[in-house]
Amino acid sequence: MASSNFIDHVRICARSGAGGAGAVHFRREKHVPKGGPDGGNGGRGGHIILKGSSQMWTLLHLRYRKHVIAGNGGRGEGGRRSGAQGEDIILEVPLGTVAKKAETEEVLFEITQEGEEQILAPGGMGGLGNENFKTATNQTPRYAQPGEEGIEEWFILELKLLADVGLVGFPNAGKSTLLSVVSEAKPEIANYPFTTLTPNLGVVGYRDHKSFVMADIPGIIEGASEGKGLGLRFLRHIERNSILLFMVPADADDINESYQILLNELKKYNPELLDKHRILAVTKSDLLDEELRSEMVPLLPKELPHVFISSVSQQGLDVLKDELWKALISNNR
Repeated sequence: MASSNFIDHVRICARSGAGGAGAVHFRREKHVPKGGPDGGNGGRGGHIILKGSSQMWTLLHLRYRKHVIAGNGGRGEGGRRSGAQGEDIILEVPLGTVAKKAETEEVLFEITQEGEEQILAPGGMGGLGNENFKTATNQTPRYAQPGEEGIEEWFILELKLLADVGLVGFPNAGKSTLLSVVSEAKPEIANYPFTTLTPNLGVVGYRDHKSFVMADIPGIIEGASEGKGLGLRFLRHIERNSILLFMVPADADDINESYQILLNELKKYNPELLDKHRILAVTKSDLLDEELRSEMVPLLPKELPHVFISSVSQQGLDVLKDELWKALISNNR
C-alpha cells in the first residue's frame, strides 16, 4: 500500500437528482372524446449510493472527484406512463468507510460488508400525475405535482481499516518489522521516527491454513489524542481492530510506563478502545537472556498477557500467533 496512494479521508459534494413532474393529460381516443385524466407520475431522481468493495483499500479514486451529480427523474406522460427514473450514481468504497455530514460531522452510516449499499444522498420523489387527483366532485383535475428537489450537500468519507489485530506502539517499536516477518506485507522499515506514514495491512498465516489480518498503524506519541505527531490522523484505524497488540521494546527505560502512556492516549481518544482485548509484546527480546527476562516479568503490566518476541531472530513468534488466535476465537464466541 504505497503511501502516495493511501487516502483515508475525502470531502465530496453530492447532488442527488430532482424528481420529475407529474403529467396533466386526459384520455382522448376516437370513441372516447371525453376520457378522464390519465397523467402519469414523474420519475424519482437519482440517488448517490455508496457500495462496499473488499477489493479496495483506499479512497484515492474519490480524492479529486469533488462533485458527484445524479440524474433527474423524467416527466410523467399520458396513458398513465410514469417518467423515467433518474440515473443513480454508485460509488464503490473500501469496507470500513464511514460517511458523515461535513457541516456537523454527524455520522450517517458505516459500510462494513461486501456489496453493502447505503444511500448517501436520496433523489427527490417524482410528482403525482393528474389521474391521482380525480374525485367525485372534480372529474377533470387540470393540475399535477411538481417533482421534489434533490439535495446538494458536502459529505466526509473516512476510512477505518478492517483488521483483526492492530499494532499499537511508539515509533521504532518494531511494528513494521513484525508485519514484514509474519506476513507478505512489505512496509518501509528504517531506524528513525515515523518511517510508517500510512497504515499497512498484512495477512498472517496460521496453523491448518488459517489466517488473520494485521494492521501496522503509524507510531503513537504522547499527546497523539490532542493531534500531536501523526497519531490523531490514524488513531481511528484502531477502532475497527478486534485485538490490540501493544509493542514495547525490551530496551525501553520502563516498559510498564510506556504501556500506560499508550493506553492513556487511546483512552483520551476513545474510552471504548479500552474494552478491546489487549496483548503486550516485548520486542527486541534477543537482547535479553533468560535471567533478565525473569527479572523483568514482575515489572510488566499485570492485567494483560505478555509475550517476549524478536522479529529479527524470529523468537517467540509462534507463541505470539497462538496468543492472538486464542484471543480472536474468544472474541468471536
